[in-house]
Amino acid sequence: MVWKRSPKVIALLSGLGDGTIAATHEGLDTLPGRATEHLRALMQHHQLLPPRDRWLPRFEQWIEMKLDGLPAEVARPARHFATWHQLRRIREIADDGHDTQPSARSAKQEITETIKFLTWLHQTHARTIASCTQYDVDQWIATGPTTRHAIRTFLVVCKRDKLNTTVALGHRAARTSPELTQDQRIAWIGELVTGTSETLSYRVAGILILLYAQPLKAVVRLRREAVLDGVPMTIAFGTHPVDVPEPFADLVRQLLRHRTNLRITGEDTPWLFPGRHADTHMFPDTVMHRLRKIGMSNLGARNSALNDLVIECPPPIVADALGYSHQVAFHHAELAGETWARYAGRTIRQP
Repeated sequence: MVWKRSPKVIALLSGLGDGTIAATHEGLDTLPGRATEHLRALMQHHQLLPPRDRWLPRFEQWIEMKLDGLPAEVARPARHFATWHQLRRIREIADDGHDTQPSARSAKQEITETIKFLTWLHQTHARTIASCTQYDVDQWIATGPTTRHAIRTFLVVCKRDKLNTTVALGHRAARTSPELTQDQRIAWIGELVTGTSETLSYRVAGILILLYAQPLKAVVRLRREAVLDGVPMTIAFGTHPVDVPEPFADLVRQLLRHRTNLRITGEDTPWLFPGRHADTHMFPDTVMHRLRKIGMSNLGARNSALNDLVIECPPPIVADALGYSHQVAFHHAELAGETWARYAGRTIRQP
């Protein structure tokens, strides 16, 4: 195998062979890198190691690197926020068996923006979070990009834990909601069904967004058994399966026969979109970047699909079929100009 020729792989395998690296998760952690993670995934797949969330240890290491070298006035509240709120929350997600990658990514942005704010507060006004004023918060938000609103969770934690009970920041409402026109949506469906702008797996992923308004994290987690190749073909996203029209159904059949990365994951992998490590699926970001490269807006496609679907069908039926909450489905119905206010299945109270 070409993989074994790498000096890093040789060092890793030699260390495991002579015992200098323990054949445990903790042992593998001493030699971080892609080769180590690939071997870890293989050992977990073959039950030589117990399952372990792959993102949680990386997040723990990231926190330590991010806080290293910061002034105490910045590091202390940042560590409090990172460990007692963010890390605790992500550990709970991991303990429940859910994917921690999206939460870890969001937490990193909030921690990064918090450190920027605390550094500015310390360097510009010689103040800490304990002496921070509402004017400081307002000035910080008003003089920078919208990403600065990510400090809101930090301020909520500060109030809860009595680090500072006098400052606050409201939710930021997006001014616009990306959306494709119906002509653009139909054109993208046609391109991905018949075109050659991308490989098969990314074309199928894109159509799942355009037809069924599926979030990328739901797309990449689809399992083979979610697809039933009957007459017609159906696919399950929520509580009941939905039809898959031709010629898209034929693309799905091709994907089932020619899934990517099977040499790495093995033929028995349950994922419709296998990843580059044993027993893993593709990462949502990988699909997002590939679709973005050909010009397709993931969020715009999803909003347009959902807005169209809730006009054609009652929102609760759409929500149950596609894995959305009823509240989200009714929200999109109202945005699309169809309230369905008197539909018998509606259970959401008016504000």
